[in-house]
Amino acid sequence: MFVFQWLNSQLLKMEWLYELVRVLVEDGFGLSIASRVGGSIHFFIYDVVKIFILLSVLIFSISYIQSFFPPERTRRILGERDGIVANIFAALLGTVTPFCSCSSIPLFIGFTSAGLPIGVTFSFLISSPLVDLASVLLLASIFNWRIAIAYVVVGLILAVIGGSIISKAKLEKYVESFVFNNQVSENGEEEMTRSQRINFAKDQVLDIIGRVWLYVLIGVGIGAAIHNWIPESIITALLGQDKWYSVLLATLVGVPMYADIFGTLPIAEALVTKGVGIGTALSFMMAVTALSLPSMIMLKKVVKTKLLVIFAGIVTTGILIIGYTFNAFGYLFL
Repeated sequence: MFVFQWLNSQLLKMEWLYELVRVLVEDGFGLSIASRVGGSIHFFIYDVVKIFILLSVLIFSISYIQSFFPPERTRRILGERDGIVANIFAALLGTVTPFCSCSSIPLFIGFTSAGLPIGVTFSFLISSPLVDLASVLLLASIFNWRIAIAYVVVGLILAVIGGSIISKAKLEKYVESFVFNNQVSENGEEEMTRSQRINFAKDQVLDIIGRVWLYVLIGVGIGAAIHNWIPESIITALLGQDKWYSVLLATLVGVPMYADIFGTLPIAEALVTKGVGIGTALSFMMAVTALSLPSMIMLKKVVKTKLLVIFAGIVTTGILIIGYTFNAFGYLFL
């Protein structure tokens, strides 16, 4: 138990980095981290460095695993199953694929054109940006393991239920016809060597960090502002656990934004420290990652309006249920 606690505090929460940045701010800059300016600088440097260290390690590890599951192999795995089992496998496979909904849509097109049920592909589409292996460790590093595991479990349940509902409704006619006409290769993909897998993982680190770094900086900047400059009374007046509309408001605010879980985590961290319910913070994160306006615009290019509305309605309903449930029972996780 002691070893686990040490690993959790030093490798995930990086308490050594917290102290190092504190010394930098207080001794190097001459600012107390208890002050607004010093606290903001400390929050920003500590969270940015911690997130990028964790991201680099996690993306490399996940991408190495992902190299064993190229699109054609993933399609074959999903094609061998049907019913809710296929939805569960699609949701689980979504955890080792790209980190934002926009990058998941090309795979969605490929799976659908290959003949997989659209409900199965929607389970994948919900899971891929919402839940990934990196989110488990990043959530644990900011909150704790109970919240991290609970978030992943409810995210996977949402993906499975959402895809299953779409499967039962038989909404294939609301997918644009060109999606079904795409040619899909049936040739087996060459097995990668260990060196190729390592190079693939390195390339993924550079590619994904290159795509998310700005969102991380913006997210940490907003988190630092909330944490050090906005009074707790204002935050709780808008998003306090006693406000029935807090989850709904957080979900609606998240929709127009475009980021991934790595950019939203620092904001969620700051909101929770200001007294916002954990369910409200998670609802915001889920809305940004699964329902962002840019990803809805991209999805509109491959599905018709009715299916898009049904998809958004299912996911929104699921996020609201999850948010209110976590707010009601959040004390069990903190």
